[in-house]
Amino acid sequence: MRSRSRTVRAPGGLSLRAEPRALLTGLLLAAAAAALSVVLIGTGDFEIAPADVVQTLLGNGTPAQDFIVNDLRLPRVLVALLVGAALGMAGAVFQSVSRNPLGSPDLLGFGYGSAVGALLVIVLFKGGATAVAGGALAGGLVTGVLIYLLSYKRGVHGYRLVLVGIGASAMLIAGIQWLLTKAQFIEATRAMVWLTGSLAGRDWSQVWPLLGTCAVLFPLALSQGRALRIAEMGDDAAYALGVRVERMRMLLMLAAVLLTTAAAAAAGPISFVALAAPQLARRLTRSPGSNLVTGALMGSVLLLLSDWASQRAFGADQLPVGVLTGLVGGAYLLWLLVTERRAGRI
Repeated sequence: MRSRSRTVRAPGGLSLRAEPRALLTGLLLAAAAAALSVVLIGTGDFEIAPADVVQTLLGNGTPAQDFIVNDLRLPRVLVALLVGAALGMAGAVFQSVSRNPLGSPDLLGFGYGSAVGALLVIVLFKGGATAVAGGALAGGLVTGVLIYLLSYKRGVHGYRLVLVGIGASAMLIAGIQWLLTKAQFIEATRAMVWLTGSLAGRDWSQVWPLLGTCAVLFPLALSQGRALRIAEMGDDAAYALGVRVERMRMLLMLAAVLLTTAAAAAAGPISFVALAAPQLARRLTRSPGSNLVTGALMGSVLLLLSDWASQRAFGADQLPVGVLTGLVGGAYLLWLLVTERRAGRI
């Protein structure tokens, strides 16, 4: 039976293998993300109709609409798009590298590493927003390097990576709790707000660094997509086909750790998006492999939908988006564990 997949080649040697169903799914997810963005921009105390939002984005709105859309709400929506995409792609990378549906930055400790770095800055140094973002980046990178080194034994393998990540998560959670007990009331309150994960108050100062990070790391991850797909057949088969497996894993894990920490620096630790997005994308595409692009698009859709629900579903009591993703993601994790157990995979 002939494969219906197609390979799309871009300048610079980048190639993407796309199947018709996966391509259609990606287009529908992109359209859903665009529609949700328009709706979310119009959501708030001052409601703006979708048509007026589009007109304002095109430069044809009133001065009041221009201020609300471009200065107040557009940065928040762009941060949601980029954070969701970064977490979705990072989750797809880790699940593919570990060959485990639970191989997510949430469960492997990278998000907790960013949290420890941010809390060190908040509690011990009382740093500002920029310093906290830098602490989150540094904490995530240090955690990523340590987990990689502890997982390495003639290469990094999925089972060992997951075990080391879970152990690191437990230690980092203990570190977070210790820092909170040592904090003064003001610093503890500020730390808890950051740990919740929120898109409130996001402006262009969060958009540009995150956009630059994604612009560099997305192509890097996609350039390894073919090698990653071959590696899923097994290391021996991948080596026989000329894939430098450990180099590929190291590059992909570096990109995924940086994406996770950049997302945490911009919005705090948004939980479970990285876990759920790749799995949902794979179920929609019914395509084997990492589903990097559809995972990223699904992550954006999930976070936009969660942000809209957090603003509208609870009336005047708006929830931080991290609370809602935690509630929904916890239920999803239980469902995933049950289905994986029934299938005999765990």
